[in-house]
Amino acid sequence: MTGWNAENIPDQSGRTAVVTGANSGIGYVAARELARRGADVVLACRSSARGRAAVVRLRAEVPGAEVEFIPLDLADLASVREFAHVHGQRRTSLDLLVNNAGVMALPYGRTADGFETQFGVNHLGHFALTGLLLPQLLAAAPGARIVTVSSGFHALGDVDLDDPNGEHGYRRWIAYGRSKTANLLFTHELARRLDARGSGIVAAAAHPGYASTNLHAGASRQEGHRPMSRLMGLGAAVLAQSAASGALPTLYAATAPGVRPDAFYGPRLGWRGAPARSWRAKWTLDDASGERLWALSEKLTSVPYGIPAR
Repeated sequence: MTGWNAENIPDQSGRTAVVTGANSGIGYVAARELARRGADVVLACRSSARGRAAVVRLRAEVPGAEVEFIPLDLADLASVREFAHVHGQRRTSLDLLVNNAGVMALPYGRTADGFETQFGVNHLGHFALTGLLLPQLLAAAPGARIVTVSSGFHALGDVDLDDPNGEHGYRRWIAYGRSKTANLLFTHELARRLDARGSGIVAAAAHPGYASTNLHAGASRQEGHRPMSRLMGLGAAVLAQSAASGALPTLYAATAPGVRPDAFYGPRLGWRGAPARSWRAKWTLDDASGERLWALSEKLTSVPYGIPAR
């Protein structure tokens, strides 16, 4: 995959893709490049104004693109269910789901359903969305893919399955890292279950390295963490790559031939560079933890997948 870039994306004609958080940054670039290769792309975004503006912008950049906006607020499970309902009314199958949207290093808060915001948005919202769209993904299999965007910050900590909502002590960066671990652990367990079913769906993960996006900019402005803010500000000036480059690992996982279940891709140099297989912490590959996270996520979201581990 040395030197792999957007020009290497295979033809996506006839394929349907959903990209969460597609109004800006990595999500927008992923949606644009998939549309450029012929995919029918759904931009799933929280803000209606920004979502519609992204559609206008994308159609201007890719004339003739098949693209639409459907509202999705991952911090509200009712919105997740409504998105899945609307999408199901308009399409009978789904070839690609890119779980890209996320929040970073927020002060303690709660989602509409009472979950700690970072765990609720970054993991539980995407867990519910994937489960609700799974029948459409199975209808497109074999060949369907689910790509979940994690982060190198997953190395900050394992998921605390006894206190997922951070009620017994909250540190925003640790909470962010744990939510990104949850993304990887979810991918690991999902890949195991889909393989046991013989579904033909590939579940993989990616991370952008250090990309200059609204997510990083917002995190660097958070009050109360000045050392981290300074570090991120310095990193943005010296190390950060563009959103277009940061989107490449996601696009590789989503489209490149030969991607294996539970693979994890990131920039070759860790923070920047062409896509390559990425290091991941050992706790993201633990079967027992994956099963516990899965059971907890089904309970909290009330979204059963119906695919056993074995």
